Amino acid sequence: MKVLKFGGTSVGSAENIRRVKEITDRQDDDAIVVVSALGGITDKILNASKMAVLGTEYFNTEITGIRERHEEVVESLFAGDKKVEVKKQVGQLLDELAKVIQGVSMIGELTPKTLDKVGGFGERLSSYIISEFISGSQWIDSSQLIKTDSAFGKAQVDFDLTDRLIKERFSNFKGVCVAPGFVSSNLDGEYTTLGRGGSDYTAAIYAAALDASVLEIWTDVDGFMTADPRVINKAYVIKSLSYAEAMELSHFGAKVIYPPTILPVYKKGIPTWIKNTMRPEAEGTLITESRKNGKDLPIKGISSISNISLMTVQGLGMVGVTGISMRLFGALAKENINVILISQASSENSISVAVDTPKASLAEEAIRQEFEREIAIGKINKVEVESELSIVAIVGENMKHSTGIAGKLFNTIGKNGINIIAIAQGASELNISWVVKNSDLRKTLNVVHESFFLSENVEVNVFLLGIGLVGGNLLKQIRQQQDKLLKEKHLKIKLVGVANSKKMLLDREGISIDGFREQLEQEGQHSNLQSYKQAVIDMNIFNSVFVDCTASTASADLYGELLGANVSIVTANKVAASSEYENYLRLKRIAKNKGVKFLFETNVGAGLPIINTLNDLVNAGDQILKIEAVLSGTLNFIFNTISDKIPFSQTIRMAKDEGYSEPDPRVDLSGIDVVRKLLILVRESGYKIEKEDVVINKFIPDDYFAGSIDDFWAGIPSLDNDFEARRKVLAAENKCWRFVAKYEEGKAEVGLQEVSQGHPFFDLQGSNNLVMFTSERYHEFPMIIKGYGAGAAVTAAGVFADIIRVSNI
Repeated sequence: MKVLKFGGTSVGSAENIRRVKEITDRQDDDAIVVVSALGGITDKILNASKMAVLGTEYFNTEITGIRERHEEVVESLFAGDKKVEVKKQVGQLLDELAKVIQGVSMIGELTPKTLDKVGGFGERLSSYIISEFISGSQWIDSSQLIKTDSAFGKAQVDFDLTDRLIKERFSNFKGVCVAPGFVSSNLDGEYTTLGRGGSDYTAAIYAAALDASVLEIWTDVDGFMTADPRVINKAYVIKSLSYAEAMELSHFGAKVIYPPTILPVYKKGIPTWIKNTMRPEAEGTLITESRKNGKDLPIKGISSISNISLMTVQGLGMVGVTGISMRLFGALAKENINVILISQASSENSISVAVDTPKASLAEEAIRQEFEREIAIGKINKVEVESELSIVAIVGENMKHSTGIAGKLFNTIGKNGINIIAIAQGASELNISWVVKNSDLRKTLNVVHESFFLSENVEVNVFLLGIGLVGGNLLKQIRQQQDKLLKEKHLKIKLVGVANSKKMLLDREGISIDGFREQLEQEGQHSNLQSYKQAVIDMNIFNSVFVDCTASTASADLYGELLGANVSIVTANKVAASSEYENYLRLKRIAKNKGVKFLFETNVGAGLPIINTLNDLVNAGDQILKIEAVLSGTLNFIFNTISDKIPFSQTIRMAKDEGYSEPDPRVDLSGIDVVRKLLILVRESGYKIEKEDVVINKFIPDDYFAGSIDDFWAGIPSLDNDFEARRKVLAAENKCWRFVAKYEEGKAEVGLQEVSQGHPFFDLQGSNNLVMFTSERYHEFPMIIKGYGAGAAVTAAGVFADIIRVSNI
């Protein structure tokens, strides 16, 4: 014997009822088919009843809608005499329903008993129609077999009597029968119900009573999901669950199965399948006894409940006093308030309970009345209510056998800036629950889902500022590498925000890199730096990184707030790291405290691994004694290009045209850019230094840095002859120019130097950079890092590498 249950969506239309027939016809065993009301019908019936008790005639409109819906289904499923017969029986049931609701309107009273009577009409109607549509099937009235007490609205099943009646009815049964779910009756034969969602429960009662080989719950989803797919698009179907895991997930918001359903089949060890009526070929979820095979992930799924409030009772007078908890829960029970979560400090100084928000005011009043005396004398000094909260839970039997789950969980949540308001965990370690703000729910679900490998891919959400040469190259490189990173490293880099100086474009689901410029222009919102920053913070996306590909001082001023909001920073902008030492230190401290990244590898040497190498040396206990470096790809290009055929002023233009220089090349020529890079290296070496501490030996007179950029371009050719004369002398001596940065024994300087053949700086080609670190460990032979140090492509590559570092893959 099998028991199959079809939910409201599964029987919501004539087309779906045909699917139910196809599934039933394929069964190779005797079967009981339990059905819900047509989707939405029970809500309409209850709504009509509530309107009737208010004395309004609008209930007739609802009844008409209910009648039309059923007649439409009958019209589509049947033909000829059969249609006439079914329509007649359905009409009689609908007339009976209309009379009951009309009676409610006349007496102006809607009792729980009446609600139970009208509430089951939807199942009685749907089950009759389906039994007539499935050839050879019988209809059976569940209300005559499932017996309960007389607690209308919350009836409890009399299992001894119910089991006996079901076994007697099916003692010699063969074939298929269709039965309404949800409905039951008391010993006097009066209608009762099993609670909303009770059709699942009905099916489980039948299955347990008859020791069915399997219970199949057919619904509109493929099975239990690792998380809510409406929130997490990476959620996937869980292939198998234990009864306990299914119960926990059902309780915490996974509305796949009615929680009481599990108990009857659990007691009998009956396997239960969750299947999709619309996709019967999908594998579904199998719920069985717990089987420890060591292969399952420690966490099976994540679930949540929104719209809850947290009641906290606190006071030193509670410590060591017996009966406080009993009185608290007793006061809530008197008002029929369900406690969803409990969290208590071991000191007994406070107890927090979570309740549904609509019950919060009633709960607070009940608590204050119960502890009125303790509040008056100060033994209890706080009864606090926090609303707009959600409960999140991770569920899995293997958590008990896996160390560090809680540590990993809360570390992951903390790094993403999510504040945990309360925590609850039982000794069984089957469930860890915690409370967060509603606004943090989406972020919490996503980051936990990813952290515990319920999704095989790590996702980094990028907010890009600046789409010029570097930003444009970065997006090009990301697009080229996306598939490879996803396939080989399980890393998904998703562009969720992009902005230039005028507009911003934001999309939580991702912005296509192909055509992003056109989309920004057509769909982007007018914005400025402040509005873009606030949008990044307000979106509150997990694993988010703000990528600054500008040279703006104003954008660097945003870093503190972004890091404080747990957004990592990857920047090609040197302003922040070379600003006042205290600001540099503050940003580093915020990043460390928040558990996010503040990365600026490309601030020195573009794509060269200079800062990361330096960090590795220092973190491993080495001490940097001296830094000597050629750090300006622009200046190196200029002094490698200058010749008797190419004058000094032309090399500057060439450097700008090649994309090596800053937008204003005077930043490079003044040495300020090299000063910034030296500051960063010295600071990353562990020394305190300010910009004013660096001596700049200029090689161009100050007059050329005054006025506009046009003035500069007009005047700079006047230096060509002087530079050419000096260059000839150097060439004769087999020397060359290099703009060198140096730090040693607390002294820092930058300036143009003459370098002889044989020196590591002499053979630098094009725009290459070279850094030499002399340290306690690299003393006799300094560590040398050499390579391309300028250009949009290599800078973008360095930014790209930092983004990957944020992912921690």
